[in-house]
Amino acid sequence: MFSKELFGQRLYEIRKKNHETQTDLGAVLGIAKSRVSEIESGKNTTTAEKIALICEHYKISADYLLGLSDNPEPQK
Repeated sequence: MFSKELFGQRLYEIRKKNHETQTDLGAVLGIAKSRVSEIESGKNTTTAEKIALICEHYKISADYLLGLSDNPEPQK
């Protein structure tokens, strides 16, 4: 089951692992730093298009980000 909190936590962890700021990620997604903060804190979510951008940018699986898998590696 989808959880905004888990989505936000995983996004935060991946962003930190890649040494990026919320401003950096916001620039990739075309959104404000405050919007990234809302997503990471579980207060808000984002569009399918932005989820795809996040996955491409960080080379991670959408299933992982959405909490459907514990494997961050994209399936080939």
